[in-house]
Amino acid sequence: MAGGRKKRVLASGVFDLVHLGHVLFLQDAKKAGGRGAELLVVVARDSTVKRLKGSLPILPEATRRGLVEALKPVDKSVLGSEMFDVSGIIKQYKPDVIALGHDQDPVAEIVERYIKMEKLPIKVVRIRKFGKEELNSSTKIKRRIVHSTR
Repeated sequence: MAGGRKKRVLASGVFDLVHLGHVLFLQDAKKAGGRGAELLVVVARDSTVKRLKGSLPILPEATRRGLVEALKPVDKSVLGSEMFDVSGIIKQYKPDVIALGHDQDPVAEIVERYIKMEKLPIKVVRIRKFGKEELNSSTKIKRRIVHSTR
């Protein structure tokens, strides 16, 4: 813990159509920092989502950021960089812990490579997948909506 501040946990994601899996992910992310940790969540920009997934999210970035910040475990949420700049985010927010979801393998590789290259004292934790529920992902929710309107 630098300078006596609370441990800072950094989590990130798209958070389109926020669901219980997102809330459980954020709860576990905050727990990864230990008692009294603060959770900062980086919400992906619309342009980043379009570039990586091929389509825009249902909810615009400002709405997604506001919804995430309103969740109980979250102390603060910010929009990510337009250029998906992992090193810039780490330099700016100086996390002690970075929490990654079970489905964030590409991000995990970039984060772990950067931390190792810079020899940073940042712990990376992977948060497990929650349940096998039918509606435990935004993609599944979108699919259900499409099928129910046919």
